[in-house]
Amino acid sequence: MTARALAVLGTGSDVGKSLITAGICRLLYRAGVRVAPFKAQNRSLNSCVTPDGREIWRAQGLQAEACGILPHVDMNPILLKPESDNRSQVVVLGEALGKRDAKAYFEGRRQLWSIVEGSYGRLAATYDVIVIEGAGSAAEVNLRDRDLVNWPVVNLADAQVLLVADIDRGGVFAQIIGTLDLVEAAERARVRGIIINKFRGDATLFAEGKQFLESRTGIPVLGVVPFLRDLMLDQEDSLDSVEYQQTRYSSDRINIAVILLPHMSNFTDFNPLRAESDVGLRYVAAPSALVDADVVIIPGSKNTLADLSSIREKGFVPALKSHLQQRRELVGICGGYQMLGRHITDPYEVELGGMDQGLGYLDIETRLERRKCTTQVEACPTDIFLPGPCTVQGYQIHMGITVRRNERPCLKIQVSVALVGGDHSLAPIAEEAVAFDGAIREDGLVWGTYIHGLFDAPGFRRAWLNRARMRKGLSPLEIHVSELVSSRLHNELDRWADHLSTHVDLSNCLK
Repeated sequence: MTARALAVLGTGSDVGKSLITAGICRLLYRAGVRVAPFKAQNRSLNSCVTPDGREIWRAQGLQAEACGILPHVDMNPILLKPESDNRSQVVVLGEALGKRDAKAYFEGRRQLWSIVEGSYGRLAATYDVIVIEGAGSAAEVNLRDRDLVNWPVVNLADAQVLLVADIDRGGVFAQIIGTLDLVEAAERARVRGIIINKFRGDATLFAEGKQFLESRTGIPVLGVVPFLRDLMLDQEDSLDSVEYQQTRYSSDRINIAVILLPHMSNFTDFNPLRAESDVGLRYVAAPSALVDADVVIIPGSKNTLADLSSIREKGFVPALKSHLQQRRELVGICGGYQMLGRHITDPYEVELGGMDQGLGYLDIETRLERRKCTTQVEACPTDIFLPGPCTVQGYQIHMGITVRRNERPCLKIQVSVALVGGDHSLAPIAEEAVAFDGAIREDGLVWGTYIHGLFDAPGFRRAWLNRARMRKGLSPLEIHVSELVSSRLHNELDRWADHLSTHVDLSNCLK
């Protein structure tokens, strides 16, 4: 291993480690450094598919983009996708190995650590600098003998450490001093600086706080990062529910409600929609919030059957029926697509086992399978869905096979990159073996797809929004409106890196 390493650890979860890591990666890339991200293990339902058809955490995909490189499974060799409070699907080197409870998972630490070592070693032999992201708190004392992601990785990489704290949570002095007090002396000696994240207000008012922290800890505060409003980069693991539930609905917008599922996955699918000026998008937890929605979306789910039961128990079924009676649109993505069908069977107990009736809005049937499909695809809408040429690029992550009965497909798959049972397949789809995705009802008001990321394509996004606008009596907008949105999203990494560079002194971190 020859690469230098910088580790971004935190005083807790969701303090901003992922975005700080992405910003540092971007700054190094812009300086001409060959840099790559690394996070040994993560627990999240927000994942993506690499170009060779393997699954990693979405944040490492964003960080790879910041580095100007394609995402690779070595950047996140272990991914835990929670299915309940005490059980997760374990994804190792991009492939699902099955379900484990916490005890069984940690019993395999030795084997898992060898995988972490292998992935890090390959990256370190290829790049000049590795920016390591930690998980949770740097002082998880109850997990020290089972840790796979914080200090063992720091020691493996001989990394310098930045400690990130979130002042927006309150108690920032206790966060920092408590964390440094609980780590071992040799670990504390690796900490080169402290970053105070998400500051609101006048940062000069924190000058005394900065002096106190430096005096008390002997470690420099490298910067106080002001909260950057309207940053349109992928969220880490959670949604700011207050922000999303307060989005304004209005008569001159397309009002979209995304149902908050207990096991919702890949909620970043909807970030491009949220960025459009003629869209009001909310995440909703109650049926009453659907009243003014022009479109309702049921998103992806890690536990489709349990989330389908939750939809019923919370009273969404009558609200959805009323929504469709008003000739408004209903969309399902991945697990949400499965829920729109006649029934879902689970013969191998992939989730709960047995069979459950779906919502019955599409004439499709789904059978859950042991083998996971992770696929990057390029597709175009069928004529019944959206007339006119436009292409979408996205990925599929699901463990079910869905069969259309009397419905037409939404999309025609043109290129597929798949990992099935450890074998890769990359090829244009031959004419004699045309592949299709999704299903759409004849009236166009109900449709579903397995493709995550289809709203990223500005041509598709605008064509679909214009269809909803015309249904609402609004004039269609030109495609350049959505192209400008996509351009802005593409530039957000640089905006964030510029913001970080302005407020944090990183000049001595890799010396």
